[in-house]
Amino acid sequence: CPTSCPPTLQAAFAHLALAFRCDTFTLQQRVQVEKRARDAAEENIQEELGQCRAALERLGPSCTDAGCREMLEQLQRSLTVLAATIERATSAAEKLGAVHQEARMSRAAEVMVQHVENLKRHHMREHAELEEMKRLIQQNSRNRQLAETQDDAEPRLRPHPLMRTFQQVT
Repeated sequence: CPTSCPPTLQAAFAHLALAFRCDTFTLQQRVQVEKRARDAAEENIQEELGQCRAALERLGPSCTDAGCREMLEQLQRSLTVLAATIERATSAAEKLGAVHQEARMSRAAEVMVQHVENLKRHHMREHAELEEMKRLIQQNSRNRQLAETQDDAEPRLRPHPLMRTFQQVT
């Protein structure tokens, strides 16, 4: 990076570039690991819910009392609500993870955009300096050609030394 970039921006850009390369290299593996972990957690939750439902069904025949049956039905409804809530929580957790990742990427992209803008400004300055140098070289070259042309023309304009002598005599 040119000297016009702040060192912290250069370091952040270099760090992000390395992180992107590393992330790209391991991304598929990490996605697979996270999917397996999520699937295992969901399976464990579903298994626990299934065991709760099975326990409630086993309790059903032993409940002869109306109050007891009503409580079993309430527990079954609660398990249904709990299963739906778990699905919503899983979905919300995935969305939250995606938003956190988007925020990290947004910050990284902002650093990269700032770095690119610094590079563009540096390029524009360098280009302007180059154009100015070209202009000065061309102007210098024209001045030199003009001076050489004038040096060639001056002897013709000056009277020959014999002419001066001749003019002095007359």
